[in-house]
Amino acid sequence: MKHKFVEHIPREIENDTLYISLEFNIAKHKCPCGCGLDVVTKISPARWQLFYDGETITLSPSIGNWNFECKSHYFIRENQVVWAKKFTEKQIETVQNNDKSAIDKYISTKKKKNILDWFLDLFKN
Repeated sequence: MKHKFVEHIPREIENDTLYISLEFNIAKHKCPCGCGLDVVTKISPARWQLFYDGETITLSPSIGNWNFECKSHYFIRENQVVWAKKFTEKQIETVQNNDKSAIDKYISTKKKKNILDWFLDLFKN
């Protein structure tokens, strides 16, 4: 899989290419199973982390297209699609619940930090 750093991700994207917008913390690619659907991954501590070594891209953790008919599950490691095992409906539900909890925790932590920063700024100078 190739990668392209772009400011704005184009509407129409090429197969076998991962488009990355650092400005908007988002990546997009076509599902590698061949179903033709676009996969969008939000880059954040609570979602996917992006690793770039100057030549290749790795997204972590795995990508599970649970809402697609194909239900594909894979990793993108060093520009390669590495297929992962298929998940049962129960496993998918568990992962989705864990993802929601991680996102809620991340948002809550960010809000608390912003409020604390605002409060501490009141006493500066």
